Amino acid sequence: MNVTKSTTPSPFVYRHIVSFEETNLVGNVYFTRHLAWQGRCREMFLRQHAPDILGDLARDLRLVTLRVSCEYFQELNAFDEIDLQMSLAHLRQNKIGLDFSYFKRGEGEEQTVAHGFQEIGCMRLAEKGLVPVNVPASLAGALRPFEAVL
Repeated sequence: MNVTKSTTPSPFVYRHIVSFEETNLVGNVYFTRHLAWQGRCREMFLRQHAPDILGDLARDLRLVTLRVSCEYFQELNAFDEIDLQMSLAHLRQNKIGLDFSYFKRGEGEEQTVAHGFQEIGCMRLAEKGLVPVNVPASLAGALRPFEAVL
């Protein structure tokens, strides 16, 4: 499936090269790896664009994955190079929605190989357990430039 890149003006891009470790006995990527890459993309975003949140995460802030999905369009194999593009789908009270588009890099044009989504809840650890809190202002500010255009 050849598709042009999303209409997001400036997605956050995490580039990944598939290793043998990420493939199954048949030689293609096991589907759960796509979800792991979404998590890795989120982590690299935090490291690069919201490093102040890392201190909060070490204390009492929790970014809890509430919902995750992935649609697969094409298989991936060892040494395939992919660009995982993350964009902000929504920001509502304590919830963050993120869209993920997976592009296989190659000679010529890129191919869309998968599309995913995550909804994350912002919580704080309290005596009674996790309590929903608004998305921290610094995190919201870091995400806004990556907001999808509808």
